[in-house]
This record gives sequence, structure tokens and C-alpha cells, in this order.
Amino acid sequence: MSETTARVIVVEDEPQIRRFVCDALRRETCVAIEAATARQGLDEAAGGKADLVILDLGLPDMNGIDFIRDLRSWSPVPILILSARSAERDKIAALDTGADDYLAKPFGVGELLARVRALLRRHWHGDAKPVHQFGEVEVDLSRRIVSRCGAEIHLTQIEYRLLAVMLANSGKVLTHRHLIHEVWGPGHADRGHYLRIYVGRLRQKLETDPTQPQHILTETGVGYRFQS
Repeated sequence: MSETTARVIVVEDEPQIRRFVCDALRRETCVAIEAATARQGLDEAAGGKADLVILDLGLPDMNGIDFIRDLRSWSPVPILILSARSAERDKIAALDTGADDYLAKPFGVGELLARVRALLRRHWHGDAKPVHQFGEVEVDLSRRIVSRCGAEIHLTQIEYRLLAVMLANSGKVLTHRHLIHEVWGPGHADRGHYLRIYVGRLRQKLETDPTQPQHILTETGVGYRFQS
């Protein structure tokens, strides 16, 4: 999967799903650590270095949101939610509490592993890269220059700030509320319409086909995710 062997804790109380996910991770050369309860998952995370936690929200001994809150109080390890709870309110609550991504059951193993790879890249390589490349686009954050096929592209201040936030959180689902807070600041919760407009403008300027975006992806009812 990478130059480093990833240690992934799978917190899932359903044995068949837990084994299925762990087997898929092991085929990708990950070290998969099984936990049937929230407490076991927290103990595993505290007891050894973890690169990623895959978490079911419906656990027998603790609400998944409380698990996220507990883990986030002392660890920045990426958290991927894998849950049958597919309501928007559940996704938003998990992401706003500190989860990095959310995949609803039933799920495809290919998409699961793609999201795992994205979160591991972010975890291992960090968010401080001065130059990002995706598709035909290069973004030099240190010089604040955005170019496509070698030609510089003009972005407004809001467009650039929105792109920078997405790049800093590549592979992570960002809720509408989080993006609005980061781009416009606190007290601007009513900017949802503007957010959609600016995302559309970025796609027009950066995507090869803005109607079928490959990098600035919509997470329906929740927010957006940047994929390099």
C-alpha cells in the first residue's frame, strides 16, 4: 500500500464484517488489529502506534461519537467511519466531532481501500506540502500560484482560500459548516449558497470536465472531499 506498513485498528462488533475488512486490509499489506468493542479499540490505540482507525458507530459498550470524542482528546490518528447509519445527521455529527471520512454500509471493498489509502497518505506525508499537483493543475502554496498546463490561473481570494483548505485536508470529508467556518469565519453559517457557487467556480477553473469532477468531489448532504 505504501513504503510504510500501516497499522489499522478495526473497531467493529459484527465478527463477519470485522474479519472481511481485516482480510481486505491484510491483502493490502496492512497490519489489521481487530477490536470488538469501543473500549478494546481505545486500548489498542493507546497501547501501540496506530496509523488509522476504522470505526463502526453502533458499538455495544459506547456510542461511536463518544469514541471519537475520547480518541480526539489525545490522538490525531485518522478515523474512517464505516457504519450502517447513513442519515445525513449521523454523518455530520461524526465528521464535526473529529472523524476524517465516512463510508456507509453496504460498501464496496475497492472504495473502502481507496479511502484508506487517501487517509494514510495524508497521515504519513502531512498537510504542509508547499506544492500540490493533481490532474493538469499545480498549486504552489508558498508562492500562492495556481497553474494549469503551465499557464497561471487567477483565483479570487475566497476561491484560493477554499482550495487551500481542501488541499490541507486532502482525502478528508469536510462538512459544509467546517468549510464555511474556515473560509468565511465564525458567524457565517448562512453562506451555504455561496459555498456551492465557489465550489462550482473552482471546478470550472481546475477540473478537466467540471460536470464530472475528479478532484473536488461532493459528499451528498454533508460537504466536499478533495481527491488528488
